[in-house]
Amino acid sequence: MATTTEAPTVNPDGTLNGHSPEGPLAEKWDNHKFNVKLVNPANKRKFKIIIVGTGLAGASAAATLAELGYEVEAFTFHDTPRRAHSIAAQGGINAAKNYQNDGDSTYRLFYDTIKGGDYRGREANTYRLAQVSTNIIDQMAAQGVPFAREYGGLLANRSFGGAQVSRTFYARGQTGQQLLLGAYQQMMRMVGIGKVKLHTRSEMLELVMKDGEACGIVTRNLVTGQIESHSGHAVVLCTGGYGNVFYLSTNAMSCNVTAAWRAHRKGAFFANPSYTQIHPTCIPAADEFQSKLTLMSESLRNDGRIWVPRSPDETRSADQVPDAERYYFLEEKYPAFGNLVPRDVASRNAKTVVDQGMGVGPLKNGVYLDFADAIQRDGADTIEAKYGNLIQMYERITGEDPYTTPMRIYPATHYTMGGLWVDYNLQTNVPGLYCCGEANFSDHGANRLGASALMQGLADGYFVLPYTIGNSLAPKLGTAPLPTDDEVFVEAENDVKERIARFMNIGGTKSPDYFHRELGKLVWNYIGMERDQNGLEKAISEIRALRDEFWKDLRVLGNTDTLNSSLEKAGRVSDFFELGELMARDALDRAESCGGHFRAESQTPEGEALRDDENFAHVSAWEWVDMDTPWIKHKEELVFEEVELTQRSYK
Repeated sequence: MATTTEAPTVNPDGTLNGHSPEGPLAEKWDNHKFNVKLVNPANKRKFKIIIVGTGLAGASAAATLAELGYEVEAFTFHDTPRRAHSIAAQGGINAAKNYQNDGDSTYRLFYDTIKGGDYRGREANTYRLAQVSTNIIDQMAAQGVPFAREYGGLLANRSFGGAQVSRTFYARGQTGQQLLLGAYQQMMRMVGIGKVKLHTRSEMLELVMKDGEACGIVTRNLVTGQIESHSGHAVVLCTGGYGNVFYLSTNAMSCNVTAAWRAHRKGAFFANPSYTQIHPTCIPAADEFQSKLTLMSESLRNDGRIWVPRSPDETRSADQVPDAERYYFLEEKYPAFGNLVPRDVASRNAKTVVDQGMGVGPLKNGVYLDFADAIQRDGADTIEAKYGNLIQMYERITGEDPYTTPMRIYPATHYTMGGLWVDYNLQTNVPGLYCCGEANFSDHGANRLGASALMQGLADGYFVLPYTIGNSLAPKLGTAPLPTDDEVFVEAENDVKERIARFMNIGGTKSPDYFHRELGKLVWNYIGMERDQNGLEKAISEIRALRDEFWKDLRVLGNTDTLNSSLEKAGRVSDFFELGELMARDALDRAESCGGHFRAESQTPEGEALRDDENFAHVSAWEWVDMDTPWIKHKEELVFEEVELTQRSYK
């Protein structure tokens, strides 16, 4: 069995120790739960935990830790936790319940996730995710989440990409919203009885450290501009992904990397930043001035067929194109999985046909997602019952009726598999700093399967962190949180104030949105669905040049002592510049293709991602040095005890 005395996270040779327990894969988590240090119920109230972010991971962690007895302070920059981006998830949440009796199991969910991530995930974490997935459904159903049900009352399932079983639980096209409301109500119950102190409209701008350990955060009140310090025994970041570095994405406009990046600058390693997910089913951009893209759930690929006209010169409307003249490229190329191949595979194939001139729509920048066959087979009422709110959303945005005209879709940035490096306990390499949900890198390898983001967020918050955080808290029994008048807090507050003053004093001519849009173009063009050495080298130099212009010609309107969205954006965009450069450096360093990271120089004759397991079967975790010194790379070698590394095939 594992020992409770952990080896150092960073080994003498600079490699990383993920602290995965020893023993059979199926027994690792149960053994680990037995061996981690415990904090007894009477002592839990003596510890204070800071949680930043109140989406699925943050709200579930806050509710559970408070229920256990810990003192919890939760922070969100929204006016209510209900606005967390978790609410935007549509299609469903995976769990290995095997309700359909179609061959699913914990091991199959684990294997599908490892394979879907192109064998670049940590086995122990991924198996644990599959293992606790069944508990999530029971937990959320007990909280009243209105999962879809079959006629007899049993919970219903549907299929998602990268799997040949139906394991996805859903609430029409609003699954994220319903799950977030469930976690939110549990957190607010703890707020109501005084066990969670909730700070709204409060943005984390600095991580505070003392003697190499995380001891608190510095925040800015977004309404009053006040800079405040908060101290705790542990800090947990649940702040989501960094997809808005692309500017155009399916993420909410306020999603950002700032909390994680502030931690990165204080020593937390950032892992696999080039692993970004491009979702295949989004509404194509209508013009270059658009500031947001809209997701169409992957669940639509259950009944919708994806195609383009075989002729690039086709001018007829979709309903006038005969079936023989339609190119159902996913069904033809991947007959075993068809339209339900993983997202990275579907996205690259859509890009290929559009690049070949077969795109559809006014700008020729989309492919069709067609429900005609499903409507003829099952009836429009059945399709409406499954996807009615999604179809209504599409119609309102485009003015087109998907019941009579195929949807137009095209890939867009949606999720990020990279994030802060964490070990098996979800602790970063900075003692006392934990990271959950999309903000960490841990479970999905180089490509996340659909319906697994909600699964990871709730698994981390409800069923993993509450066990593992005690391992670092138990030795601190009898110590109080560091006073906020300590010099480390004073210094951190001064750093925040100086940074804000620097933004305000530039006095240039261009807005934060201008620089964000220009940065997004560079990131999309050179670090998007396909990368190559020349483009990545160009991205590094052009991002640095644009960043220099940002610090010379930025104009921030308004004042610092009131609500100021321009100032908020300036801080977030400045962090995106540094992240964008690291993404390019990571993608350049990883001279292979895997999952969502596709290097043009590394592909099979059929155009599929070609891995280099001999040189790149590792996690790349990057250490910040300073603005003028490149990052230092640390490796965590990936050890595969259960699965055999093979070329992914969905044919």
